[in-house]
Amino acid sequence: MPPLVLASSSPYRRELLSRLRQPFEWAAPSIDESRQDGEPADDLVRRLAREKAAALAERFPAHLIIGSDQVAVLDGQVLGKPHGFERAHAQLSAASGKRVTFLTGLALLDSSSGACQVDCVPYTVHFRTLDAEQITRYLQAEEPYDCAGSFKAEGLGISLFSRTEGSDVNSLIGLPLIRLVEMLDGVGVKVP
Repeated sequence: MPPLVLASSSPYRRELLSRLRQPFEWAAPSIDESRQDGEPADDLVRRLAREKAAALAERFPAHLIIGSDQVAVLDGQVLGKPHGFERAHAQLSAASGKRVTFLTGLALLDSSSGACQVDCVPYTVHFRTLDAEQITRYLQAEEPYDCAGSFKAEGLGISLFSRTEGSDVNSLIGLPLIRLVEMLDGVGVKVP
């Protein structure tokens, strides 16, 4: 089996991938993550996942490289990482009482052959109706400023939801493990 590499510096993705009990390395890819004019959100995350994996192909020439990227979509608008309190508060206020769909792009690149599987896995979160004080308390408690949608579903962020729906809750955290296992199986890597 070619060694696995996770093209990400995200501790959340590393923790998720470790659940598969396969040895892997990780490295941060350097790519331009800007959205292209008119690019649909699902195309954006597929492209960025593929580009992240490809960015490490020269450094890891005989590996299976996993790339992933995620955006949140609310009322047709893409929400990025807030990077601060004010933007996070605005995102959560806008999401209050609504549904937000998280699109996670996933790529598995065989760097020795150049073959690449790419997919987009959606997951929907229905937010409770939240007031400004609840949002402020949550943001002060968890500071989710590096997370698309301004919350950590694996932590206290779960308290913001009324329900969730989708095929793989791991995609909400940033790495759809069910789809990844299918991709790995397609190249002969058996988990478990």
